Formats: sequence, structure tokens, C-alpha cells
Amino acid sequence: MRVLGIDCGSERTGYGVIESDGARHCLLIAGVIRTSPKTPFERRLAEISSGLRALIRQHAPESAAVEEVFHAANVKTALKLAHVRGIALLAIADAGVAFAEYSPLEIKMSVVGYGRAEKCQVQSMVQSLLRLPEAIESEDAADALAVAICHATRESTSRRLRSAV
Repeated sequence: MRVLGIDCGSERTGYGVIESDGARHCLLIAGVIRTSPKTPFERRLAEISSGLRALIRQHAPESAAVEEVFHAANVKTALKLAHVRGIALLAIADAGVAFAEYSPLEIKMSVVGYGRAEKCQVQSMVQSLLRLPEAIESEDAADALAVAICHATRESTSRRLRSAV
């Protein structure tokens, strides 16, 4: 299964596409869609949308996964994140790609085995699970890959359970 993971952010939206059977994961592409804080917010949303749509067209994922909205101390930051997340969900829906969302706790538990793992631990486990010679440099891309790995693992388990019944 091919999975697109997205880590939403208004300045840096991380993405990662993997091919997975649920147990073994292979990196296809990872990176960050960067926008300038000097650009008007609506233009930044358009840039993120355009970048995600291009990724979906180019890599044709079967499914996409995004981290659920979490409570942020700064309301303004949380609202911006929600806007970016809405843009991501719209791009996924418009492409007809299956969608899933997971809490930060679920993602970290799935990838690291500990729900309160630090960013560096997530990066290290993403490197290990994808059998990469070195860690993904961008935390945003590593987080997006963690979302994709979480979804691939969960979806594989769900499929096995459904076929066992």
C-alpha cells in the first residue's frame, strides 16, 4: 500500500510517501512545503494546497493520514494549523484518496512504542523502520513519515483482523 503522511504547519508542512505491507516500509519521497511568513496567509494556504495536490498526482497514494488537531497554548497558532489541516483534507478528498487521522499519542506509540516520545526519538525510529543510512534531516518530514508508518501499520492490522473473521 502507498501512503502519504502529512505534518501540517503554516510555514513548514512536512510530507512523506511510503510503500508498505504493514511490516516493512520503504521511503519513496519526503520533504517540506515551505512558505514565507511574510506572504499573506491565504497565499500560503494556496501554496500548500498546490504542493500537496502535485504530490498526490505524482505519487498516487492509496491513502493519506494526518495528525489530529491538538490543543495548543496559543489560540492563534491553533487556528492557523486548523486552516492548513483543512487545506490538506480538501486536497486529499478532491483526489478521492482514502483518509485517516491519528492523535500524536497514537502516532508515537505506533512508531516509537512510547506516547510521550521526543522529536529526536521519532526521527531515530523513522530512520530505523525505513532502513535509512541516516536520519531524515527535517523534523517536519520525519513527523509526516511517522504518520504514514502509523497508518500503514494500523491499516495492515485491520485488514488481517477483517480477513480472520
